[in-house]
Amino acid sequence: MNIEPATPTTKNPPEQFAGDVWLDPIALPHEDGQHLVVATVRFAPGARTAWHSHEKGQYLRVTAGVGRFGTRDGQIIDVHPGQTIYTPPGEEHFHAAAPGVFMEHIAMLENGDDPSATTRWLEHITDDDFTGTSSH
Repeated sequence: MNIEPATPTTKNPPEQFAGDVWLDPIALPHEDGQHLVVATVRFAPGARTAWHSHEKGQYLRVTAGVGRFGTRDGQIIDVHPGQTIYTPPGEEHFHAAAPGVFMEHIAMLENGDDPSATTRWLEHITDDDFTGTSSH
């Protein structure tokens, strides 16, 4: 048993995120057969991910602010502290801070057999995607 070493906060890359988004790892695999990844992610107001999907799905627990989550069919869900949203395997979606507020969530997912392919990153979302006004 050991206390995990501190990992510096990192800013997420602009290829996958628009606006300021920071990541603090909580749990990463250490042994063969372990797949759990947990991180705290903090979004500045209006900051957002690009479209993406996860091989084995993902749970997101909003801990502060208001999270905005969207799917390709135009569904927009605003999620508040204490609520958890689940995205099933392969579902293309985005996460964001709602307009005018910071948002923090805990992201929980399992790596696939190839950790580099666990998350499939796609194009950036549009402002219409973010507001739910795009036509599908």
